[in-house]
Amino acid sequence: MTHDHEFEVPFADRDAAGAALTTVLLDHPELVRDAPVVVALPRGGAPVAAPIAQALGAPLDVIIVRKLGVPGRPELAMGAIGEGGVRVLEHEVITSCQVSAAQLAAVEAREELELARRAQLLRADRTFVPLAGRRVLLVDDGIATGSTARAAIRVARAAGASSVVLAAPVAPPTTVTELAQIADAVVCAVTPSPFAAIGQWYRDFSPTTDAEVVRILHDQEDFTR
Repeated sequence: MTHDHEFEVPFADRDAAGAALTTVLLDHPELVRDAPVVVALPRGGAPVAAPIAQALGAPLDVIIVRKLGVPGRPELAMGAIGEGGVRVLEHEVITSCQVSAAQLAAVEAREELELARRAQLLRADRTFVPLAGRRVLLVDDGIATGSTARAAIRVARAAGASSVVLAAPVAPPTTVTELAQIADAVVCAVTPSPFAAIGQWYRDFSPTTDAEVVRILHDQEDFTR
């Protein structure tokens, strides 16, 4: 999706990137109407998503997704799982890689444990915001290959989202085009080419900690209460 703003890159940090992305989203009111839910891909997506949620007065949550990697080729996704028992399988990948039912079950069981561990760590006693029937703004700190974003979009849809808008400060144009096939819209502040890595578009790209994610979620909960 195009926009009329010029942003200074590299972004100072994720907060600055979130502010830039907020500006772009507010230019497209059709994408942020109908009481959206802002969901971040942890951990780096949380500080980017926070100013968006504040500007919209929207609830902020995380979408915790675990890719199901092909045995021996973990970078290749044969599916994904999310909270609430959401499960998405890439049947073509499973067939072409000759993944057995037992192998799939073993990978899924391992990733379910990690999903539950991360959910407990990041949420503590908070329940996740239901996505069924809601417009979802899915936010990350940048998109490279798009594999995690692709999994998150499918998990959000499987959870009942009425529409899914993917938003990130930076992504390569080719990935944006690909993801626009499965998201209702893809919004980026900048889409540079050539593109090597997300971190090159930030002056400070130090890792976001779990504790920071928990604090951001808590602060936004107080803001919208």
